Amino acid sequence: MTIDRDSPPPAEAPRPRIRNIAELAKMAGVSAGTVSRALAGKSLVNVETRDRIQGIAREHGFRPNQMARRLRVQQTGVIGVVIPLGHERRQHISDPFFMTLFGYLADELTESGHDLMLSRVIPGDGEWLDRIVDSGMLDGALLIGQSDQIDVIESVASRYLPLVVWGSHRPHHRHCTVGTDNRAGGKLSAARLIAQGKSRLAFFGDTHAPEIADRLAGANEAVDAAPGVSLRVFPTHLSNDEMADEVARHLDQAGLDIDGVVAASDMIAVNTLSALHKRGISVPGQVAVVGFDDLPIASQTMPGLTTVRQDIAGGAKAMVAALMERIAGRETPSTVLPPTLIVRESA
Repeated sequence: MTIDRDSPPPAEAPRPRIRNIAELAKMAGVSAGTVSRALAGKSLVNVETRDRIQGIAREHGFRPNQMARRLRVQQTGVIGVVIPLGHERRQHISDPFFMTLFGYLADELTESGHDLMLSRVIPGDGEWLDRIVDSGMLDGALLIGQSDQIDVIESVASRYLPLVVWGSHRPHHRHCTVGTDNRAGGKLSAARLIAQGKSRLAFFGDTHAPEIADRLAGANEAVDAAPGVSLRVFPTHLSNDEMADEVARHLDQAGLDIDGVVAASDMIAVNTLSALHKRGISVPGQVAVVGFDDLPIASQTMPGLTTVRQDIAGGAKAMVAALMERIAGRETPSTVLPPTLIVRESA
């Protein structure tokens, strides 16, 4: 008989797959309850036993049925992230602010072992949020923005605990909010322009949303404290389809009757810089511009955009932390984050 010494050794027979917890418990010589707790990483099972059970499960390709586990504990493992667009119906999910906050929320929720369901909602009645939270598909919901839907949000918050909203806080609100002190941020914006010697200011933004209304109120506060300084309001939508044209019209209407722009968002500010450049108006010499958000694009404009930073990453972390507490049945207070003025070349 000839032996081929170069041939590979015979392959090991595949290990039989374990089909359920009962089979794994029998193989490990423990109860099914111990297996269940070990696979869930519970501290009730000592470390040596837990590691041994998890090792057997890996060897035999066993993965517990997550859907069955979730049904037992009456959880879906899914968090809804909802963007209500009552006042900005043409605004897209691709808006850089939405995508930045959503990205941070997704990171936090993934770390906590949850799946996400993203919804862009154009409210058609007063029950759109009821339908979402009563769908049976979610363990809780995160809303990005209040839009003009405060009454709807308040109604649902009065009966549904696991709900957290990015937005402006009011002392009488029942719903839990996480967001920036927008009034303080608006005041920082206008104060920066005034400190640069600007006195004929314009506010570009749509104040139907509470956050933008607060930014305008803060800007007015700074203007009221500065003799000889005025502020004109130019309603400007956040929809990408309309923003550039509206900003251009505002500048054509105002001309050089304005020398400083308080923009309600970085994207409005970016469109303002572009429109000023096209008209040969120097920034910040003739017109200075301050944005709001400090999105990544703010450091990439020419000139660099002076803006008010919202701690979006910290806000996302606070939203998810509050939601986890509420899923566990515990009330949480609202969180108001301080704004920070980021000075670049535009003001």
